[in-house]
Amino acid sequence: MQYVMKTALFLVLLACFSHPTTTRAQSFSATSEKAIRNVLDTQVQAWNTGNIEEFMQGYWQSDSLRFASGGNVKRGWKTTLERYQKSYPNKAAMGKLTFSNLEMTMLAPDAALVFGRWQLQREKDTPGGLFTLTFRKIGNDWKIIHDHTSSGN
Repeated sequence: MQYVMKTALFLVLLACFSHPTTTRAQSFSATSEKAIRNVLDTQVQAWNTGNIEEFMQGYWQSDSLRFASGGNVKRGWKTTLERYQKSYPNKAAMGKLTFSNLEMTMLAPDAALVFGRWQLQREKDTPGGLFTLTFRKIGNDWKIIHDHTSSGN
């Protein structure tokens, strides 16, 4: 009798915690991934029109934003914007941006890690490298809160 009760309890718990929760989690994850991809697509479009300010809308507008590249760490949205403006003073320097090999890991309902490759196509060169971005859902929007970008093809 005790075996039957344990088996029945196990089956009830299995039914409660398997399909509906998994479906909700998968649906949430797919929705979040789509929203994050939209942020990245919007950044690429902005970059390719030469609009760094619009590109920066994908980042968290906070003094706590962290951007690491070239062995240096910068903090703050404005500091990051100024770095981009100095490094890419015009559309020719910006070139055409593409992101590829994107891998997304949902860490929590409001946090994700995105790994990928960036590439610029410019008249005289094609610099590129890797990036790792930490996204957080802030209010209704997904924003990059940490960016670690490296150069080197």
